[in-house]
Amino acid sequence: MSFADLGLSDDLLKAVEAAGYTQPTAIQAEAIPPVLMMKDIIGIAQTGTGKTASFVLPMIDIMAAGRRRALMPRSLILEPTRELAAQVAENFEKYGVNHDLKMALLIGGVQMGDQLKALDEGVDVLIATPGRLMDLFERGKILLNGCELLVIDEADRMLDMGFIPDIEFICSKLPETRQTMLFSATMPPPIEKLAKKFLNNPKRIEVSRAASTNADITAFKINVKSRAKRETLRWLLQHDHVETAIIFANRKTTVRELNKSLQRHGFSSGEIHGDMDQTSRIRELERFKAGEINILVASDVAARGLDIKGVSHVFNFDTPWHPDDYVHRIGRTGRAGAKGRAFTFVAEEDAEAIANVEKLTKSQIPVFGKADVRVDLVEKPTREERPAREETRDENQEDRVRKERPKKPRREKEVREEPKQPRRANRDEEDAPVPAGEWNGPRPGFLDVGVG
Repeated sequence: MSFADLGLSDDLLKAVEAAGYTQPTAIQAEAIPPVLMMKDIIGIAQTGTGKTASFVLPMIDIMAAGRRRALMPRSLILEPTRELAAQVAENFEKYGVNHDLKMALLIGGVQMGDQLKALDEGVDVLIATPGRLMDLFERGKILLNGCELLVIDEADRMLDMGFIPDIEFICSKLPETRQTMLFSATMPPPIEKLAKKFLNNPKRIEVSRAASTNADITAFKINVKSRAKRETLRWLLQHDHVETAIIFANRKTTVRELNKSLQRHGFSSGEIHGDMDQTSRIRELERFKAGEINILVASDVAARGLDIKGVSHVFNFDTPWHPDDYVHRIGRTGRAGAKGRAFTFVAEEDAEAIANVEKLTKSQIPVFGKADVRVDLVEKPTREERPAREETRDENQEDRVRKERPKKPRREKEVREEPKQPRRANRDEEDAPVPAGEWNGPRPGFLDVGVG
């Protein structure tokens, strides 16, 4: 099947071809036709399968007809993080190059001036995080009663981040007659409840088992002491043919410290976490995508939805606290049919966390062993195993080097004349009584200078 078989317009097909894509992924093939038919959709697929294009492409054709109005976006896409929102915006710019569509991005961490200006001029597609959208709505800067199409992306991540009440409020302000699409990698009960409440007879598309891992990813776990994690990580980075890697840690402080440690040891690394402002986070991602750095140390803010091509390795420096995060973390590699490797460091305190991961994925993660190393390991022979002739040669060489080593010149003893110390009064003299009115302390030198 090709994209031409899905019912997309010729202008859109040209943009897809120019982007280098020829065949749709499984979820794109199943989702695009019903979306074009204006049906509600529930899309369930593991990360890295092309969920974003499955709603971006048909939305461009749907939004091509119609007129935009000030402060009233015609469609709304909700994303849990700024990075995901920016990535969806990049997809619209890439695929909508042949369409006259106006898009606006509402995310936190940046000034509102340009965002408000775009809303005043009218937008066809509004991509937003719930927090910034709620802020502008409460200020009366945006109206939602003209929205014809709603996309809730990464719904399970929205649940983890506590955005479900905000989404329910936003949905209540949208027109009842609208098209709604909900995409998620997993479908926990709260998301099922949300779908039943706000979707109308949706078509359910599930291209893979919920919370399953990508077959193109070779995953390992490494049992390691907490203190040995950094040394183990450096060894793997040097011996496992690492081209580009994302290293995930549970805490922002760990991200910062680990990045500094890698840089001290000569690795080209950067960092991204929630304490960084939006400009800095985007700059680090661009450096990573451009190849200026080949290692990105990240917290879970980067775990979901970021489509960075060519990531050969993912390292879980910490076993994730939530088992769902394991699936999304390792999903940063092995994308678009490429092969990837993922390593999870398991300390003694991570026994329960790794057990929950294996329970969710319904598979045992194999322990990394000597046979799995990507380079040949040559063991250094012991002294007993080496031939006697080789030992003699080594000893003779050591003697020759020792004889040829230049001798250090002897340092002649320097005769230092110690300054003569003034005779110190004996204890009886020091303890002798001093007449009243005379100096009873160390005698200053200037008292011995005569006055002419």
